[in-house]
Amino acid sequence: MELKFVDPRSLKDNPDKARRSKSSPQADALLLATIKAVGIVEPPIVTAETGGGNGFIIDEGHRRAKQAIAAGLEEIAVLVVPRAEDGGAMRSLATALTHEHLHPVDLWRAIERLVALNWTEEAIGIALAQSVRQIKKLRLLANVLPAMLDSMAKGDMPNEQQLRTIAAASLDEQKEVWKAHKPSKGDPQVSWWAVANGLTKRRMYARDASFGDELAQAYGIAWVEDLFAPADQDSRYTTDVEAFLGAQQEWMTLSLPKKGVIAEVNTWGEVKLPPKAERVHGTPKKSDHTAMYLDREGKVKTAHFRMPEAKKTKGKDADAGYTGEIVVSKPRPDVTRKGVEMIGDLRTDALHEALSRAPIEDDTMLALLVLAFAGHNVRVDSGASGDYRYGSRFGRHAAALFDAEGKFAFDTDTLRIAARGVLVDAFSCREGMSKSGVVAIVAGSAIGADGFLANMGREDFLSCLSRPSLEGSCADTPVLPRARVKDTRAALVEHFKEGHFVHPAALLSLGS
Repeated sequence: MELKFVDPRSLKDNPDKARRSKSSPQADALLLATIKAVGIVEPPIVTAETGGGNGFIIDEGHRRAKQAIAAGLEEIAVLVVPRAEDGGAMRSLATALTHEHLHPVDLWRAIERLVALNWTEEAIGIALAQSVRQIKKLRLLANVLPAMLDSMAKGDMPNEQQLRTIAAASLDEQKEVWKAHKPSKGDPQVSWWAVANGLTKRRMYARDASFGDELAQAYGIAWVEDLFAPADQDSRYTTDVEAFLGAQQEWMTLSLPKKGVIAEVNTWGEVKLPPKAERVHGTPKKSDHTAMYLDREGKVKTAHFRMPEAKKTKGKDADAGYTGEIVVSKPRPDVTRKGVEMIGDLRTDALHEALSRAPIEDDTMLALLVLAFAGHNVRVDSGASGDYRYGSRFGRHAAALFDAEGKFAFDTDTLRIAARGVLVDAFSCREGMSKSGVVAIVAGSAIGADGFLANMGREDFLSCLSRPSLEGSCADTPVLPRARVKDTRAALVEHFKEGHFVHPAALLSLGS
């Protein structure tokens, strides 16, 4: 180590310096005033330039050198030290932290540089007097879109909850949301609430799961640790809601007591008990029943209830009264609500494709028109292309029936094309207000729309099936059910990659 006096203007900045975001004007003004009053108390640390140069590169003290120039100093003292094995990365970071609070983005970049130089997270934590959990939390910034990081580095940081949500999303998802909410010249402030809201996914926590590792593996649940949560609680979670609820449902089925039933909840989240059942809030008796159900957060809850005693009557009605049979809820459906919605979309697409391309006789066409306008959705809320603007699409079909001079004139082929277009806009199997009801099923069956159904042997649809339904889908295939639902699903996806699978629930027939 050697003390030298040099012109601060001759010093060169270190391209790998820890602090990259701008210091606050107040901090720079205070440092400038101190240098003017008493000079530089602690000399900057520099290293000799390599590669043929004879100058010095600042290792620590970029702000001091800059403010010394602003103060008009012709010469300052510097400490010349040998270059460290890691290029002075840790020394630069530690010194930057002691002089002024380092911006989180700068701190993360410095930590990533140390990791690239073979520093472990434990070693970095010890050197910076930080917990390993805090180091891991900062490293989550590696999951943030670079464009967002640039905005954060300017001092515009989201709060911890928002940062947690952003870091948990994929880069593709972040990119799409950033397009809608990135700052502009007219509005340079980033609405981090809107960004985080656009990336929010429902989380199901491991601490709320009643099932164990075996069912978690069977349903392909991979827990992710929430590093922003308090360190003394189990913060593992999954965003695969369907798999979590499926595992909870199967655990309840396997864990039902002797007089137990699986119940549902009402709109307010309260358990639905059998008619005439009396809920027991105190200690239950051996003769009482137990209802197991999932609350709004996916937790398994239990409620005890008591049924009235069977009434004994004389004569021919001696067997009348409560029979003791309890029916609370149906078992888990073969296809979830999300799966039903997907079926509605696939049915609609197939129906529209058939209406556009399949051979249809003229008398059938007229009959279909009568059916179409008898549908539940005849206001008309069109299901075509997701357009629900009350009948506004029908004008274009009528326009085709007029000639260039505005006269109502058309040929048979033009009429047929227009009629097909009207049917496409009128018939819909989509879930929601645009659903035509049974008439769309009748129409689809009449024109063979099943032949236009897309391949449903995909991960997104098969993940909506219950275990029995998924294993039933292995029929007529060489795929055998596996111990884990995830493995069975993956095998079916691989099998149908080049094939074609249609779930029976999606067929357009009156029995579906």
